[in-house]
Amino acid sequence: MATNSTRSSSSKKARAKERDVPSREPQVPVSEGLPENVWRIGIVVIFVIAAVLRLYDLNLVPLHHDEGVNGNFLVRLVREGYYQYDPENYHGPTLYYFSALIPWIVKLLFGNSARDNYGLTTFTIRLVPAVFGLATIALVFMLRRRLGTVATLAAGMMLAVSPGAVYLSRYFIHESLFVFFTFGIVVASLKFYDERNPAYLIPAGASAALLFATKETAFISAGVLVIALGLTLLYMEFNRKPGRRRNRELTFLERIKDRLGPTIDDLGGTTAVAYNLGLAVVVFLALYLLFYSSFLTNNNGIWDSLRTFAVWKKTGGTAHVHESYQYIVWLLRQESPLLLLGAAGALIAVLKPRNSLALFAALWAFGLIAAYSMIGYKTPWLVLSFLIPLALVSGHAIQAVYQMDHGRLRLASVIFLVAVGVAAFQAIDLNFVHYDDDDEKYVYVYAHSRREMLDLVKQVEQIANEQSGRTTGISIVSPDYWPLPWYFRNFSRVGYFGRMAATSEPIIIANENQKEELDRNFGEVYRQVPSKSEGGSFELRPGVKLLLYVRRVGVVPVQNP
Repeated sequence: MATNSTRSSSSKKARAKERDVPSREPQVPVSEGLPENVWRIGIVVIFVIAAVLRLYDLNLVPLHHDEGVNGNFLVRLVREGYYQYDPENYHGPTLYYFSALIPWIVKLLFGNSARDNYGLTTFTIRLVPAVFGLATIALVFMLRRRLGTVATLAAGMMLAVSPGAVYLSRYFIHESLFVFFTFGIVVASLKFYDERNPAYLIPAGASAALLFATKETAFISAGVLVIALGLTLLYMEFNRKPGRRRNRELTFLERIKDRLGPTIDDLGGTTAVAYNLGLAVVVFLALYLLFYSSFLTNNNGIWDSLRTFAVWKKTGGTAHVHESYQYIVWLLRQESPLLLLGAAGALIAVLKPRNSLALFAALWAFGLIAAYSMIGYKTPWLVLSFLIPLALVSGHAIQAVYQMDHGRLRLASVIFLVAVGVAAFQAIDLNFVHYDDDDEKYVYVYAHSRREMLDLVKQVEQIANEQSGRTTGISIVSPDYWPLPWYFRNFSRVGYFGRMAATSEPIIIANENQKEELDRNFGEVYRQVPSKSEGGSFELRPGVKLLLYVRRVGVVPVQNP
C-alpha cells in the first residue's frame, strides 16, 4: 500500500519526467562495479597519506617572512586579546581567530605558565592550516554521488599528494582556509540542490562569509564560481536532448522557467525559498561583521573590510609582478600531473557534457587561472585555489578512461599510478628535502627563509641560557629580520631597530652589509659568533645574510652610536 510520502515522491518524479526536469539521482552509478570496501579502504588510505604528509615534523621548515608576521599578530591576540583588522596590513582575521583557539584552550586548562610552552608553538600554529587542508580532502569525498567512486577517489588522492597542496598546508598563511571556504560554498550548494534540504544554505552562507573574512581576493573566486555556474547551466541546457514536442516549442527562457518550477515546489514554494535564502544572508552578514569588527570591539574594521579592495587593487599592479603566463609555467614545473589530467578532463567534460559537476569544475579551474593571470600580482601560494577544481576534473578524466577501458583497470590504473607517483615524489622532495631551495623548479619556495636561520636561533638560545635566560637582551639592527620575532617571542628584551643603533645588550644581530660599521663601533666590546658557512654569516633568505655578535666576557660595554 502506497504511503503519502511514496505517492508524493512518485508524483514529483512524474512531474519531472513530464517537464524534462533533471533528476536529482546521481549522474553516475555510485558503485561502478567496485566493491563498497574499495571505497571505504580508499578513503582511509588517502587520509592516512594526506595526514602524514601534512603533519609530519611541522617544525622542520623555518617560518617564511609572511608566517612570521602572521605569528606576530597571533601572539598579540593570544596574550593581549587584541586584534584589529588593517587593510594596509596583510589579509583577513579568520586565520588568527581560528589559530588562537588552541592557545586559549591550553590557557584555560593549564593556566598562564603553560600557555606559550604548549599553545604558541610552530607546530600548533601550523596545525590549523594543516587541518583545513585535510578537511578540504574530506569535502572531496562528499561529491561521490556527483562524480562517481573512481573520480572521487582519484581526485582525493591527487589532492592528497599534490606538492603545492601539501607545502601550503604546512604554512601558517591564509591559503588553506581560503580554499576550504571556497570549496565549502560549492559542496553545500550542491547538497542543497541535490537533497532539496534548505539546511545546507546555512553552511553555504557561513562559508561565503568566512571566505570574504579570510582574503580580499574572495571576490575573484566568488565571481568565477558564479560565471562557471551560469555557463554550466547554459551549456548543459543547450546540449540536452529534446524532450516532448511541447518542450521543443518553448523558447530558451521558457524552458528555464519550466524547469525551475518543480525545483521550487520541492523546496516548499517561493515563500519558503525566500525565507531560507534570507536566513543564509543573515548568517553571512553576522559572521562577516563579527570577524571584521573583532567580535564587536572594532567597528572601523567593517569599513576597512570594504576599503581593502582599493588597497589591493593598488598593490595588485605593483608587487610580485610576473608575466601573464607565469601560473601555467609554475603548474607545469610542479603540478604537471594535475594540470595535464585536468586539461584532459576539461576537454572530456566539454565534448561529452554528461556530468555537470565535471564541466563546472573545468570552468572553475581554468576560469580562476585566466582571472588571476590577467592580474600583474602573482605568487605561488595563489596556485592552491586552482588545485581543488583541477583535482576534481582530473578525477573525471581518470573515470572516463576507466569507463571506456575494456581492460577496466589496466589503462586507468597505469595513468593514475604514474600521475600519483610523479606528484608524490615531487611532494616529498619539495616538503622534506628542498623546502628552502630557491631553484626555479621548486616554485613554492618563494623568498623562503633558509634552514641556516634556525642555526642562528639555536645559537642565540644557547648564549641566552648561559647568561640571563629569556631576559637576556637582544638588539637586532639588521633592516631585514622577519620571521625572527616569532622565534624570539618569549624573550622579554628584544629591540628591532632596523638600522645601526647604540646598544649595550649582550647580543647583536646585524646584516652582513653592516659588518664594517659594527666592527668599527663595537669591535672591542663584542666578538662575532660564526656560522658553519663560508664568511661566518647566517643566511636568512636568498640575498640576506645575518651576523651574530655576543658581548665579550669581562668587558664593560660602552654605548656607541
